[in-house]
Amino acid sequence: MAESTPNHTQTVSGWAAHDSSGIITPYTFKRRENGVNDVTIQILYCGICHTDIHHVKNEWGITRYPVVPGHEIVGLVTKVGTQVRGFKQGDTVGVGCLAASCLECEYCKTDQENYCDNLQFTYNGVFWDGSITYGGYSEMLVADYRYVVHVPENLAMDAAAPLLCAGVTVFTPLKDHGLVESQGKSIGIVGLGGLGHVAVKFAKAFGHHVTVISTSPSKQAEAKERLGADDFIVSSNPKQMQGAKRSLDFILDTVSAEHSLLPLLELLKVNGTLFIVGAPDKPFQLPAFPLIFGKRSVKGGIIGGIKETQEMLDVCGKHNITCDIELITPDRINEALQRLANNDVRYRFVIDIAAATSASN
Repeated sequence: MAESTPNHTQTVSGWAAHDSSGIITPYTFKRRENGVNDVTIQILYCGICHTDIHHVKNEWGITRYPVVPGHEIVGLVTKVGTQVRGFKQGDTVGVGCLAASCLECEYCKTDQENYCDNLQFTYNGVFWDGSITYGGYSEMLVADYRYVVHVPENLAMDAAAPLLCAGVTVFTPLKDHGLVESQGKSIGIVGLGGLGHVAVKFAKAFGHHVTVISTSPSKQAEAKERLGADDFIVSSNPKQMQGAKRSLDFILDTVSAEHSLLPLLELLKVNGTLFIVGAPDKPFQLPAFPLIFGKRSVKGGIIGGIKETQEMLDVCGKHNITCDIELITPDRINEALQRLANNDVRYRFVIDIAAATSASN
C-alpha cells in the first residue's frame, strides 16, 4: 500500500487528520491522472458524516493516517475518460461511500456492491492501484465512473450532498420492504438526527403514517410541525410506549447511541420489522420473547448500491427532498466535528469547498 503511485501526479489541496487527536489541518497531496474509466470532479460541497469522527480519531482502529475524510460529495465533471459512459463534462454529479469493488461477485453483479467482500471506500480504503483513497474534504476527486451518480438539477447542491450517505442509508431499507411504492403503512423512525430527519421526509413523501420515537421531548414540535410527522413518542415515557404497543408495521432505528431494543420491538405489529442503520459501540441485547411471540424480524444494512443511490436521488428530485444543513467553510471543520459529536447540528454539516477554492484563487 502506498499513499500514491507513479501516476498520481495531480497536486490537490485538501484537509486531513494526521493522528488520533482528530484535528483537521490543510493538507496537500497527489491524486491519480484521469484514467479511461474515470471522471475528474471539481468538488463544490462535501457533507460531514458521523463516520468521519470515528475515522479521524481512529475510534475503530482502522485509520490510515493521514486521512482525508468525506463521502458525501457533490461537484461538476471536468474531465471524462475514453471508456466512460453516461457522463459528460459539466454534469452535476455525486460520489458517496463507494470507490471500488470486485465487479465479479454475486453482490456486484446484482447491484449490491456495498456488500462486496472487496469493497473499498471513498476514503481510508485501498484503490485498485494500491493507493490509499482520499475523500471529499478536498478540491478535486478522480473517481471510477461506475461509482458516480447524477444529481438532479432541481436539487440544491449543498443540501443534496448528505443524501449520498444519509439519504441512501434510510432509503434502501424502505425500498427493500416495499415502502417506496406502497402507501398507508405505519412507520416508526427512531432518532431525529442526520439520518432520522431524512427518513421522515421519505416516509411522508411515500404516503405513510409516520411516528418519530425520540428521547427528547423538545423535538416534538420540530418533528410534527416542520417535518410533518403524524405522531411523536417519547421513548422514556412508559405510558406513551405502552399506548403504542403493536401499532407499527416497520421501524427504522437510526440511533448510534446505546439503547435497548426491547421497548422498540413491543411497538411492532405481528410480522413487523425493526431495521437498524445506527451503529452503537456496544452490542445490542436481543430479547427472544418479543420476537417469537410477535413473529418479528430484526435486520440491518449499510448504505446502498450505486443503482439504488441513483434511484434515491431521482426520487429526491421528483419529491424535492434534500437534507436540512448548516453550511460551513473549511476553516470551521474542527468546530463542526466537535459540535456533531455533541449532537449540536440541525441536521447535517456541509463544507463549502467551492468557497475555499474561490478564496484561494
